Amino acid sequence: MRPRRGRAEAGVHRRWVRAPVLASRADRLPAPSDAPRARRLAALAAGALLAAAAGPAAAGELALIVDDLGNDRAAGLRAAALPGPVACAILPHTPHARLIARAARAHGKEVLLHLPMAAVDARPPGPGAIGLHMTRAELERTLAAALASVPGAVGVNNHMGSLITRHPGHMAWLMAALARRGLFFVDSRTTAATVAERLAAEHGVPHARRHVFLDAEPGAAGLRAGLARLRARLARRGRAVAIVHPSPAALALLERELPRLAREHRLVPVSALVERSGRGGARLAVRAPSRIAPAP
Repeated sequence: MRPRRGRAEAGVHRRWVRAPVLASRADRLPAPSDAPRARRLAALAAGALLAAAAGPAAAGELALIVDDLGNDRAAGLRAAALPGPVACAILPHTPHARLIARAARAHGKEVLLHLPMAAVDARPPGPGAIGLHMTRAELERTLAAALASVPGAVGVNNHMGSLITRHPGHMAWLMAALARRGLFFVDSRTTAATVAERLAAEHGVPHARRHVFLDAEPGAAGLRAGLARLRARLARRGRAVAIVHPSPAALALLERELPRLAREHRLVPVSALVERSGRGGARLAVRAPSRIAPAP
């Protein structure tokens, strides 16, 4: 869901994580045929070329998330195949959630659970949503089921949520559950009154915030305006987390503009821009992952 325009938002601190995705042996995908393997290797090579193209003089670090995936198979697979470390945020209990999650991991992408949350305007957020009517046990069961429907998720960001992200009690329950699972949280900031980042920090959950919606305004002109805001943010603050939704126009824009963005900036996984702090604000040590998730 897109917020109202014009909010000034502070930046986040970077901590580098070398591998975008971790996986247990049970999460590994089956051995592929030669053709899918060739496509995967080509996509990974394209991502490496984008990172190399940025070079040491690249201005600022950019993490990009494609939201609202799972209902449209073609759009989801197209997002998963984008070059570079573009994160795929997948809605739970959607028809193509598992397929898109597998495809994203196969292309070396981070997978996020795009968790539906209650909004102030009472629009239904969709299956797997958490709401103010829930007890702590109900919230934790809902989260567990949502995560099970999006295999391999390494973090969570909110879908809608302008109501519940302003409530400390429910956000505390959510962050405690994420901390136990070792997941990070990205606040989509659908309201300026959100307390999600504060509660994440209090519970030691690595966290970040969305700085720019690339498609906050409709149409091609809106996408160009979103890119301009993103470049201005990077020039001013040196890092940015941007979110975009998988419309045909937005995906075409990313396919066209990602190589140019990689020349201008350093494209990084979302996990590279999360802030890690423990209870009371103490910094947590960042351990480099021991293994990159295998892919078919």
